[in-house]
Amino acid sequence: MRIENKLELLAAKYTPNILVIGDLMLDHYIFGSADRLSPEAPVPVVNVKSENKIIGGAANVANNILSLGAKVSIVGVVGNDQDGDFIQHVFKEKQIDGQYILKDTSRCTTIKTRILAANHQIARIDREDTHPINDDIAENLLAQIYKYAQEADIVIISDYNKGLLSNSFTQKILQYCNSIQKKVIVDPKGTDYSKYKLAYAIKPNRKELSEISLVKNINSLDKLKEAALKVFEITQAENLVVTLSEEGMVILTPDSVKSLPVKATEVYDVTGAGDTVIATMSYCLAIGFSLEEACEIANFAAAIVIKHVGSATTSIEEIIASIKG
Repeated sequence: MRIENKLELLAAKYTPNILVIGDLMLDHYIFGSADRLSPEAPVPVVNVKSENKIIGGAANVANNILSLGAKVSIVGVVGNDQDGDFIQHVFKEKQIDGQYILKDTSRCTTIKTRILAANHQIARIDREDTHPINDDIAENLLAQIYKYAQEADIVIISDYNKGLLSNSFTQKILQYCNSIQKKVIVDPKGTDYSKYKLAYAIKPNRKELSEISLVKNINSLDKLKEAALKVFEITQAENLVVTLSEEGMVILTPDSVKSLPVKATEVYDVTGAGDTVIATMSYCLAIGFSLEEACEIANFAAAIVIKHVGSATTSIEEIIASIKG
């Protein structure tokens, strides 16, 4: 059966339940025009025309899953501020189960402000606190994660290195999910991959893989395999899915490698493309696809969203249409 027909069949038959655990944030976009340089410094003067805020980070992963037609629950923390309230309001509006998002009074909600003129990003301004969550918050969240994981078809860890996913916290999640035979897909960040030990699949990009493996200039399959083996030694993960931007992605195990060429023809903005990839992979695994098939479909999904400016989502119908050409 052709993959698009199988996707249509399984998507109609199943509505998977997916749990997302990760760092929540807002993406704030300021759109304008820049026709002159400032007399104060050699920088463009942006005349603001419009702005908007959309959920980002792990929240964007959840939004992508929702757009594919799955049920999604999300666990994480926000600050006790208006931006945190906005994220929770969006979850409620979209019917994403975010009832166990906790407010951490010791941090602000992470917000990334991007200033764009003529669809070109001029600057990005970040406001964030990245210190680890305290033990009380961690224990409260774990209790909810253990409950949600029992009902989930698959679990996603979306790590943006903002303080939620410490080594001990992440390992408790993975150990529990393994004990109840739930697959965990990890979107990693930082250089401590020991916290992802025993994950079903880890999805770094080329830069992240180079940083964790200390293998430079990863520009061939041999280099990819060399770097991947170091990650397997650290994590004992079953699979590694490495995204390679305009070159597509590669699926590796300790004994095999499979390249999947990119599907995109136009690229406007790669913001959030990794979120779309992990969401689509996880959705497809949850409804019965193999990892290779799930990655193939995720490649098509990524090709759709990077044609848009800002974090975007896609649907099963769009993906099927894209595969059919």
